[in-house]
Amino acid sequence: MPSFSTFQRAQRIQSLEISEIVQLSEKAASLRAEGKDIVALSTGEPDFPTPAHIVEAAHVAALDGKTKYPPTLGIPELRDEIARRVKVTRSEVIVSTGAKQVLANAMFASLDPGDEVIMPAPFWTSYSDIVLLASGTPVVLPCAMENGFRATAQQLDAAITPRTRWVMLNSPSNPTGAIYTEAELLGLAQVLRRHQHVQVLVDEIYDQLSYAPFTSFASVAPDLFDRMLIVNGVSKAYAMTGWRIGWGIGPAAMIAAMGAVQGQITSAASSISQAAALAALTGPEDFLEERRKIFRARRDMVVDRLNAMPGVTCPRPEGAFYVFPDVRRAMTAKGFDTCATFCAALLDQVGLALVPGRAFGLPGHLRLSYAYSEAELQAGLDRLEAFITGSRLTVAGTPQAFEATQ
Repeated sequence: MPSFSTFQRAQRIQSLEISEIVQLSEKAASLRAEGKDIVALSTGEPDFPTPAHIVEAAHVAALDGKTKYPPTLGIPELRDEIARRVKVTRSEVIVSTGAKQVLANAMFASLDPGDEVIMPAPFWTSYSDIVLLASGTPVVLPCAMENGFRATAQQLDAAITPRTRWVMLNSPSNPTGAIYTEAELLGLAQVLRRHQHVQVLVDEIYDQLSYAPFTSFASVAPDLFDRMLIVNGVSKAYAMTGWRIGWGIGPAAMIAAMGAVQGQITSAASSISQAAALAALTGPEDFLEERRKIFRARRDMVVDRLNAMPGVTCPRPEGAFYVFPDVRRAMTAKGFDTCATFCAALLDQVGLALVPGRAFGLPGHLRLSYAYSEAELQAGLDRLEAFITGSRLTVAGTPQAFEATQ
């Protein structure tokens, strides 16, 4: 029999790796297992539990025997509730195993080799890899901190070519927390009206974690719905990351094509998880505002501390639960030439796991998630400050202090 050493990757996945976020999280977990004191602020996962009434709904569904194969596009009750919320029909909704699968379904259903997908950077790490996996070509549109990390209509217009198939927008953004204003969305919509061959994917997974006014792209450009895909889910706001439920909303023909892809990869999402998601959308939601207030307070504490550190500039995010500070001056002062080596040294020297900006298409920054307890955030910020300033840091519960060095 041939050995696994003879296995060769397909050309389309030659450069594909596990995301840098996951790699960092796994390395941090491995170091903890070795007995090292590690603070990881690298994962976008709320520290809150899934609300009890949602867990109970899943329990009841299991006891009621809702454990058979559900319809590929999702159970009718959940699709109807999603459709009701955004005033579309059931045929315009697909439920998937997380929002990531919605994105993958769309790209596999629509891209041919050489088709281009415009993605304003910084972008969520999986965007570009999913496009590559589907044989598309990512077209990165750098959006500087000075411009609020948002693409302008002029930038978008200049980036579109005859091969452009999609533009991906994420508001509120992972990793920056930036939210497109209504005026900005109107400008982007005007560009798309002039380029009728371009579709728009709008990732709004953080819409309920907004601290500034949020405007959905569909509300400012309903005439573009026939070439629009809205992505959302219960993972972030409802603290249901492990339940793996996301959905896509778009024209029926697009949804049917995505369903054909999904039907050959996973079929439907978990029946029990769909019951839980239905309970999330139809049950009490008072906890959402309470959790938003907690996230907002954490955001303000983190931003204030970061901006007090030498060589760090951190805008105040408008949504989600991430900050994306510019650390180029701090990097230079410490003798690092990339954000990746800077973050690697953070983990090695002071036991702090953060994600380098290069993973999101914009080097010179790092992403810190504040979806952690205040105690964890303070501990992580203490380590970052000690690393940047070169001061000594004593970590409680360890026999030896870390020494932040050049």
